[in-house]
Amino acid sequence: MPDKRPNCLIIVADDLGFTDISCYGSEIPTPNIDSLAYDAGGLRFTSFHVAAACSPTRAMLMTGTDHHLTGLGQLSEFVRNSPAHQGRPGHEGYLTDKVVALPELLRDAGYHTVMAGKWHLGLKPEYSPKARGFERSFALLPGCANHYAYEPPYDNPKEPPRFFETAVTALHMEDLEYIPTVPKDFYSSDYYATKLLQYLHNRTPEEKEKPLFAYLPFSAPHWPLQAPKESMDQFKGQYADGPEALRLRRLESLKALGMVEPHVVPHPIVTGPNEPAEWSEMTELERAKSARSMEVYAGMVKRMDENIGLVLAYLRDTGEYDNTHIFFMSDNGAEGASYEARDAIREDVLNHINKYYDNSLENIGRHDSFVWYGARWAQAATAPSRLYKLFSTQGGVRVPLVLKPARVQDSAHPTARNTISPAFCTVMDILPTLLDYASIPHPQTYKGKPVASPRGTSWKTFLDTHLSTQQSTSPWSIHPETHATGFEVSGSGALRRGKYKITYVPLPHGPQKWELFDVLADPGETRDLRDELPGVFEEMLAEWEVYKKDVGVVGLRGEDWGSWDGVRDEFEDTGKWIRFLGRDGEGRVH
Repeated sequence: MPDKRPNCLIIVADDLGFTDISCYGSEIPTPNIDSLAYDAGGLRFTSFHVAAACSPTRAMLMTGTDHHLTGLGQLSEFVRNSPAHQGRPGHEGYLTDKVVALPELLRDAGYHTVMAGKWHLGLKPEYSPKARGFERSFALLPGCANHYAYEPPYDNPKEPPRFFETAVTALHMEDLEYIPTVPKDFYSSDYYATKLLQYLHNRTPEEKEKPLFAYLPFSAPHWPLQAPKESMDQFKGQYADGPEALRLRRLESLKALGMVEPHVVPHPIVTGPNEPAEWSEMTELERAKSARSMEVYAGMVKRMDENIGLVLAYLRDTGEYDNTHIFFMSDNGAEGASYEARDAIREDVLNHINKYYDNSLENIGRHDSFVWYGARWAQAATAPSRLYKLFSTQGGVRVPLVLKPARVQDSAHPTARNTISPAFCTVMDILPTLLDYASIPHPQTYKGKPVASPRGTSWKTFLDTHLSTQQSTSPWSIHPETHATGFEVSGSGALRRGKYKITYVPLPHGPQKWELFDVLADPGETRDLRDELPGVFEEMLAEWEVYKKDVGVVGLRGEDWGSWDGVRDEFEDTGKWIRFLGRDGEGRVH
């Protein structure tokens, strides 16, 4: 008899902001993602948390534990430029054998496992999806690439500059073989969805009788912002009034949907040196190019949704949809970085783009353009939250999650409704949830080696209750109010316990000190309660120190990487960047 354990499909968007899909208040139409939310039993989470960067989140998704314990304590691209992190345990840059991956456990227990899309958990065959449990896989190995797999003809072999080495080349691997070329009509979102459908279509009769685990991690809408012309043209002129106007519209949509309180206070826009100017201070051409970049971004999101629709249609046609848990999520907050603002790489980046790409207004979005949209558009998508990707603020770690649960026998209910849930939860919860539904225990050892235990919590009881009784959910329906969860990426840290959160944002985007917020009453992290609630603050700071030691956090920028005392006044007076890379063997600060 066919195995009736539930299937699972996990879909991940890359750098998608909290309000970038229409069921979360966006003007970008995403009917296929929305269909999961509005399906009977569908859930939209307003307090789902991830790491503030791509590969750390993907490591937690695959293992159910903190990313510092998996080998992806930071982005590998970050570690190679940070002597403070190089050679430190948990910062190897690939998924290590100190953890066991979800597809390994599901495959071993009789599931058929397939994936197509961005991996970002190791570049070598021994770190590939195939090596970690996927029976069929087509993977983009680095963190990002040109969406058309275009790379300009360089004048000499020393090009491109180091920044572009992992930002352009579309290095793919199918199973254990590197793919030297892709088809001429390659576009990332189209190709990954098509490849996944190919794997699903080509299952043998025996494989079709197995429960399915499918993983579809897009590389969209990560920069470089590129979309087929027909996808972006429908948004022409829609963003001509700038990011602040978009931010206000998105906030009103969130209020209308009941996803934030009507009285919510959004965090003010934050920008650093050399980052985008106010809309009114830009030239007409600068505004036109910036708006065009946002049009491309919207086109990327819409194109991704259309491809998701093809996969959902396949599952419906084959009768597998009802018995499939389907997750749609982003891997971190919207990407607000402006790489031309970083003094260390500014000249190389701008010179290279000007030499090899065409960023004229008419060409933005094409295969030979190279743009990102910057801090202001990103904060339009993360509002009311603070900041964006690479910060452990709510804007960096709170992302959309749409879940269509499997209607499992004996737990389904014919009148199950769709729900907006405020339950605090994390990406680490997904692995224990799926193992629970599949009746698979998590091992203490794997292939003869001890492996880290999951730090997440199964949602099975929560979901079964939701499907059968339709009880309303509370913020503590999954994790108790006393549960503490730590966050750290790129030297920005946080710890959440109940309604309280302590947050550390380094200069120049924050005060470079710990702050305390009630994020239920103040989701924008606008009112620091550190002086009003010193007891709560000290308790949580002590819990941070426990977390930091437990998982192996290297340190925080400006705190553990070297003090800013004596240079802060100069920084504030001159606006100069001062970058601490770490301490050398003699303890001297770089």
